[in-house]
Amino acid sequence: MSRLQGSKDFWIGALRTEGPAFAAAVAEAPPETPVLSCPGWTVGDLTLHLAGIYLWVGSFVGSGETSAPPPRPQLPEMPPGVSPLQLWQQGYDQLITRFDGLDPEAPAWNWAPQPKRAGFWPRRMAHETAVHRWDAQLAIASGEPIEAKLAADGVGEVLDTWLPAGRRRTPGDWHGVVQLTSTDAEQQWYLRLRGEGVALLDTATIFDHDDHHARAQVSGTASDLLLALWGRVSFETLDVAGDRALLEGLRTR
Repeated sequence: MSRLQGSKDFWIGALRTEGPAFAAAVAEAPPETPVLSCPGWTVGDLTLHLAGIYLWVGSFVGSGETSAPPPRPQLPEMPPGVSPLQLWQQGYDQLITRFDGLDPEAPAWNWAPQPKRAGFWPRRMAHETAVHRWDAQLAIASGEPIEAKLAADGVGEVLDTWLPAGRRRTPGDWHGVVQLTSTDAEQQWYLRLRGEGVALLDTATIFDHDDHHARAQVSGTASDLLLALWGRVSFETLDVAGDRALLEGLRTR
């Protein structure tokens, strides 16, 4: 079963680590450097993408609005001499300040089938930043693993948030249970796929009816599991047994 690995402070702490690591990688690469894990993007594109997300989330989180998706603000035109990284830094600093004073139980819109609470966003931004930090480092032939506890919570976020929200990379008709095992975070997840539907199962109660056996099993580090779910690495780089076709139903976008 998915377990949140921390609180608002944990996710802000992850942002304080992953953000500077992202910036350091971007600073090493010319803006036109290709981002191999995001085909068609350059390092400049990746930096502006993350800056835009920070500015968007910072524009509404804490406002108390829950009824509709906030409009995405246009990125400001960069004056001559201002780089994408400088715009990213502005968005990052503003977001950290906003999150520091945020009540995680306050009302806030989100796109997921779960309570509309502000605590959704520090978690989401921690994982958005961690995966894109990996992207940026890969562009400079680096790519350090995501810390195990953060990555395990990121796996949980894909399974309890992205997939139930219908945010699969490819639509399909999958049926069966998949077991994911983290070899370093000592955690397991069981996900039941039923056509377009998904259900993250409580390991204490799943064995209560027929068709409960996992048809596919995947094990690896929490970082590799997370990166596979996000399509950054192939599931074939992990230890896989059973029906590999089911794994395509786990990839998010």
